[in-house]
Formats: sequence, C-alpha cells, structure tokens
Amino acid sequence: MPRRQLVLSETERRELVQLRDHARQPYQRERAAALLKIADGMPAALVARHGLLRPRRPDTVYAWLDRYQATGGAGLKVHPGRGRKPAFSPSAFDGGGPHRMAIPLPA
Repeated sequence: MPRRQLVLSETERRELVQLRDHARQPYQRERAAALLKIADGMPAALVARHGLLRPRRPDTVYAWLDRYQATGGAGLKVHPGRGRKPAFSPSAFDGGGPHRMAIPLPA
C-alpha cells in the first residue's frame, strides 16, 4: 500500500503554521503540527507514535488527514454535538415547583 502524503500550497502551509502556533484550542495545535510533519515527508504512522507530545493511534492521525483533505482547516475543529452529553441539565426544567429538596439527616 502506498504511503499517504499531503501536498500543501504556500497558503495552506501558512494557515497550518498559524494554527499550530496560535490556535486557542490545544487539540487544533496538535492536529496542525501532525499535518505539517506529514507534509514534510514523515509517515503518518510514525507521526502518530513518536511525532507528537503524546502517542496517538495511527488511525486517529489518518482521520485528521482525511478530514483536512476533504474540508481544509475547518476539518481540524471538533464540531458541536460531539462528545458525552451532560447527565443533568438545569435548562431541562422550566423552573416551576420544587425539583430537588435537601432532606435533613437524622442527628
């Protein structure tokens, strides 16, 4: 199977360097750094195992690469609705009536 490569234009490279150095979210900085290493010729599996601050599964880095190639820089962001949903949401109640009362413990 041929090695996956990433060929960047000068504009795309500048965008990834900007994200790597200045993105507010650490995960975006990590993903941009991984993509820049792949673009510089390092195999994605090696980037996943040894090229980042903490090891990642190669499939994870390949997914970042796929999303970047499909949608550009927007593919590096976590989209709303992802992750675990809260077990309790105060907005689920309309505010009427006692919802939770403290019960005094016996002395």
